Amino acid sequence: MITLTINKIRIAVEKGTTVAAAISNAGVKGFRKSVTGESRGAVCGMGVCFECRVTIDGLGHQRSCNVIAVEGMEVVTGE
Repeated sequence: MITLTINKIRIAVEKGTTVAAAISNAGVKGFRKSVTGESRGAVCGMGVCFECRVTIDGLGHQRSCNVIAVEGMEVVTGE
């Protein structure tokens, strides 16, 4: 197990879990807001749609479905 922070809440996930899965496991419903303010979440799960973009360790617009969670990672969603 590893521990990461999602929106200032520490959670533990199994090693090898994607950030998108960790976000969903944490109960966060939306990953970001659209330009019209609608909540957006992971759609394709393979990096094609770009709907799962979040900020990871200070770097914005990271596709969370393509990033494996690591110990101490800090994730901020747009929700």
